Amino acid sequence: MFLGIVDIIADVHGVNQSSFYLLFRVLVLTYNITYSSFGEMKNMDVRVVEVLGLCQQDPVNFRRENCSCRSRDMLSPQGLLYKQPSVLMGRTNVVTVTPWLAPIVWEGTFNHLIVDSIYKPMHLSIATTVFAVGKYVSFLRDFLETAEKHFMVDFKVRYYIFTDRREDVPAVVLAPGRNVTIIPVPGSNRWQEISSRRMEMIQTTIENQIGKEADYIFCLDVDTKFHGRWGAETLSRLVATIHPGYYEQTHEHYPYERRPASRAYIPAGEGDYYYGGATIAGYVMDVHKLAKYCHEQLEADAANSIEAAWQEESHLNRYLLYNKPTKILSPEYLWQDFKAKNNEVQIIRFSQVNKNYAEVRPNVKKRK
Repeated sequence: MFLGIVDIIADVHGVNQSSFYLLFRVLVLTYNITYSSFGEMKNMDVRVVEVLGLCQQDPVNFRRENCSCRSRDMLSPQGLLYKQPSVLMGRTNVVTVTPWLAPIVWEGTFNHLIVDSIYKPMHLSIATTVFAVGKYVSFLRDFLETAEKHFMVDFKVRYYIFTDRREDVPAVVLAPGRNVTIIPVPGSNRWQEISSRRMEMIQTTIENQIGKEADYIFCLDVDTKFHGRWGAETLSRLVATIHPGYYEQTHEHYPYERRPASRAYIPAGEGDYYYGGATIAGYVMDVHKLAKYCHEQLEADAANSIEAAWQEESHLNRYLLYNKPTKILSPEYLWQDFKAKNNEVQIIRFSQVNKNYAEVRPNVKKRK
């Protein structure tokens, strides 16, 4: 009966029926909240938050079975003992919050016992994309083996490996609840093209598969290794990582795209941080929005015969300048092996390995 009424009203007023039905459902849920007992109100509130969040993102293709909670209670078990937190003492040599009040995660800013006790009972599914194209497949074993020691331990993790060399993907022993999915992709004679295509592939894979299988997604570079804990402290709606080469610099020294002809253009005088493209994370649909944006901007640049200074990373930085991340990871989560650890970086959790680019990139000439 209700559906029939919705269809009639939608037709009379020329409103998309899917969108109108979702709005109607929100009103019904809101009514139920108002007249429900307090115990029921909490669950209904979560549903309304989910509906509103997903309606805004994709009202036509909304499906209840594809929802992931947009609001989670921060529940900690009784009897958990840990050092009392202080509002007067803590890290004093680094900034731990952005001007828009997003946390910057450093060692000493979180207690892993509390974080794990909150997030592990949620039984979250974590998607992890990694591109092992061409000779970069040689980095895959170290990536996977170290990830199994340090990355989202005790969480359900599926590694989505994009490669043109399926036969070279190593067999690595994975913990229970962790799996590998291999996605065939074409190779290229230009490493810049591989970089530029990554956002498109992430976008389409989220639409076709990951969106149905995971709550969060991490997009990581394969030429890296894990050295320390990378856990639930990194979970948030949209997560960016400060590039280790520029965290001590002011934004006039960042390698932003400075040509107005490019869609990645950032004018002089603007900028927050310089984010590394090697680590991107967040809710699946929020990363989908980011990837789709970057893909479209890369295509627009290509149509005008222009390539941004750092391909996808340039477009990523423009997106994050105007779409602020909800959490930022410190350079602990994206270091470089050739750099010595310093006073700010007390622990190296994830690092790009040393390599000879002429040996692994197809269009880089070897030095004489």
